[in-house]
Amino acid sequence: MCSQAATQPRLPRHWWVVLFALAAGVAIRLWFIHYYPQIVGDPLVYGSIAKNWMLHGVYGTTTSGTLRPTLIRLPGYPLFLMLCFKLFGMEHYHAVMFAQVAIDLATCLVLAAFAGRIWNRKAAWCALWLSVLCPFTANFTAVPLTETLELFSIAVALYAAARFLEQPRWSWTILSAVSWSYAALLRPDGPLIAVALCPAMIWYGRKRWGTARMMKFALTAGLLSILPFIPWTIRNWRTFHVFQPLAPRSATDPGEPLSPGFDRWTKTVCVDLTCTWEIYWNMNSDEIDIHKLPSRAFDSPAQYQVTKQLLDDYNQTTTLTPTMDARFAALAAQRIHDHPLRYYVVLPLARVADMWLRPRTEMLWIELRWWQYDIHSAETIFAWSYAGLNLLYIVLAIFGLRKWPLLSGAMLVFIAMRCVLLATIPAPEPRYTLECFPMLIALAAVALSGARARKRIAKIRVAGEAGS
Repeated sequence: MCSQAATQPRLPRHWWVVLFALAAGVAIRLWFIHYYPQIVGDPLVYGSIAKNWMLHGVYGTTTSGTLRPTLIRLPGYPLFLMLCFKLFGMEHYHAVMFAQVAIDLATCLVLAAFAGRIWNRKAAWCALWLSVLCPFTANFTAVPLTETLELFSIAVALYAAARFLEQPRWSWTILSAVSWSYAALLRPDGPLIAVALCPAMIWYGRKRWGTARMMKFALTAGLLSILPFIPWTIRNWRTFHVFQPLAPRSATDPGEPLSPGFDRWTKTVCVDLTCTWEIYWNMNSDEIDIHKLPSRAFDSPAQYQVTKQLLDDYNQTTTLTPTMDARFAALAAQRIHDHPLRYYVVLPLARVADMWLRPRTEMLWIELRWWQYDIHSAETIFAWSYAGLNLLYIVLAIFGLRKWPLLSGAMLVFIAMRCVLLATIPAPEPRYTLECFPMLIALAAVALSGARARKRIAKIRVAGEAGS
């Protein structure tokens, strides 16, 4: 018996560690699905589009029993939902969540492989554990939204870029194009990963492989990545008579009312999720309580009275009319004129800071005003702990960036572009910075992993970054 057992093939020791890490990741994600599933709001919008597309061949939503074509959401996630509905049953959202668990764990493995490629083997192990145990990304497997698939697409794009720089091949070029394209099909800000990595293919590979050769690969990848948007753009032109290759920033279909005045006024006030939740999202759905506005919403007693009268008029019907929107626009114009630095610099930076540093509890059932310790002390302590963990990932990533591993410039460009974009939105949410976590995890793993050990990677960096 002992001799037979000795001859049985066994997994290498490191594979047992991988399986243990993945098991821990599964447990965390199933815990979120069990206790904090979120199937309201945007998930139902995506589900409606997928259901109508699947059953009626119409890419649209059903409102008050009426099916209408739409372009407010890109087709990447509805395609995923259609596949899940086909395999597991119509509107079986828990099956969607379980599928997202598998995809998110695949993201963890890809990030581990990426960290190993740009630094060393220890970085791969660190990236694996940092990603499987990250509650912020794990939480979104319990929410039928684009985040899980977007993170996977970004991780694949990073890994494909690292492999391409080792040895430029068409297989890695095509994989790059597919990952860029699907990232963009999921979210209108998805093209940022292509904007960061397409030039990086040329910049990092030009010294070793030649600028002309790198431009050929990069141009091909870029062209391939935009192919899926051709039929989408044609469809939008034929259906709505508008040129819309992505999705409108306003998340409205052509002809639907807009609220530019209210949006601009909101940007003079809101810097955090609390304001987004209590003010911005209440428009055209619920009353807006002036007492929930921060003190920065009023520059004078007279302005307070103007704002109060405007909100009182709105609260009578909870409907934003064009006249009311014009009044919001006039109020915003006055506030911007009086404090341009606050509007164009201070508040945008505050919104970005809030999205990076706020406790990522928006998908948990935690009080919105979590800092009110006297009201809910346990939730305040938990929120601060969550904020500390989030800050730890950021600090470790900064230390990893100081080591400047391969593709650091491209990762930094992606994060910077995303911050610039997020500074312009009126309604900040912490989840908008989640797409940067593949970079944060990889860089944090580098910070924890000592000196570079791969001579092959060192050669690539010297060749690709000489003169930078």
